[in-house]
Amino acid sequence: MDERDTGRESTAASADDPPHAEPASPKRRRHWGWILFGVFVVLPILGFALWTTIALNWSYSVGQRAGFIQKFSEKGWVCKTWEGELVMANPLPGAVQEKFQFTVRDDSVAHQIQRLMGSRVAITYEEHRGIPSHCFGDTRYFVTRVSPTS
Repeated sequence: MDERDTGRESTAASADDPPHAEPASPKRRRHWGWILFGVFVVLPILGFALWTTIALNWSYSVGQRAGFIQKFSEKGWVCKTWEGELVMANPLPGAVQEKFQFTVRDDSVAHQIQRLMGSRVAITYEEHRGIPSHCFGDTRYFVTRVSPTS
């Protein structure tokens, strides 16, 4: 007779196996080295990358300031950023001038600022709080646009 006819499944049991014993399954090995590597190395790197992406793309505030660019330079050992200082004109004679420090990440905006140095400008900036490293800039104010004013 055929196996389909009897309704019984054939099992390859040896003579040493007791009747109705389950066949031995291969033992699964846990790869603890890879699990620990994932938990302690890969997970923190992914968390850092996610936090950095959110901090750089989500602005806390947006604003404008006007004044004269006093200082502007490219800084950094590995991560080069443009750092500058805007001096806001104070209408009272003898009063201390307020300085606004900022970072520029876009090279085209940096070249516009270099071209407009010495003249009165208006800058548009975004404030990004919680950036985890100074590799993206020394300040939390990132200039996105500059235009000359009179």
